[in-house]
Amino acid sequence: MISVLLVLIAVLGTAWVRVGGELDEARSAARDRLAAVQAAERYALTLMAVDYRTVDRDVQRVLDTSTGRAKDDYARDAERLKAATRLNKAVQTGVVRAAGLASMDGPKGTARVLVVADSVIRWEGAKTAPQDRFYRWNVEVTKVRGSWWVSRLEQIT
Repeated sequence: MISVLLVLIAVLGTAWVRVGGELDEARSAARDRLAAVQAAERYALTLMAVDYRTVDRDVQRVLDTSTGRAKDDYARDAERLKAATRLNKAVQTGVVRAAGLASMDGPKGTARVLVVADSVIRWEGAKTAPQDRFYRWNVEVTKVRGSWWVSRLEQIT
């Protein structure tokens, strides 16, 4: 009787450890999914927050939250963006309307997030009416040293 009880305790203990490990993995995966979406949302907001008075910092924030191809593409056009923003005294603000995880490859540390955002751009001192802009992006994020960074950005038309 005691041996059966000991075997039962051992089986239950093993099951408890296994279930606990699976729960930890599920929680970790859920945190990664949420963090990937949040990184894409923050990046989209950063892209749309451009002000001729703070354009150097604005551009740097975009570069600081990107890696790989996204960073290279943005850096290549950064000086032209800064010059045009200052020249036209442009101020752009935006809002993310929706974002959702399209796919995730946990072992590779990559995810694809779809982001829907709208912005308004105005030109200080100009008689031109503010312009609405509508963005739909396919955002690839990559986990680098525990943080999610935008590694690729594609506008969906």
